[in-house]
Amino acid sequence: MAKHKIYTMSFASVYPNYVKKAERKGRTKEEVDEIIRWLTGYSQEDLEAILEYNIDFETFFEEAPQLNPSRRMIKGVICGVRVEDIEEPMMQEIRYLDKLIDELAKAKTMEKILRTS
Repeated sequence: MAKHKIYTMSFASVYPNYVKKAERKGRTKEEVDEIIRWLTGYSQEDLEAILEYNIDFETFFEEAPQLNPSRRMIKGVICGVRVEDIEEPMMQEIRYLDKLIDELAKAKTMEKILRTS
């Protein structure tokens, strides 16, 4: 079975879309980066290197230093599918990130987005 196209897309090619979505709603690149760091455990330096070297989505998540255990608390619909019901583990990780960016664009507080409250 062929891999889904998004697995082989470079993270750097999608990242600007995350930032644009956030900025259109008055949020910042720094908040996008904070979400990515929270979800994956990457440092800011790691994230910048990933963006520079065009790491694909699959590698991005497979090599994440520490996927946040609280990510399992992420619920809701993204792209017409409930993230908690996605059976393919890699797709679920990608959709968790999509959902967090969506929450940022919908003016949720960082405290709620990062599941600290």
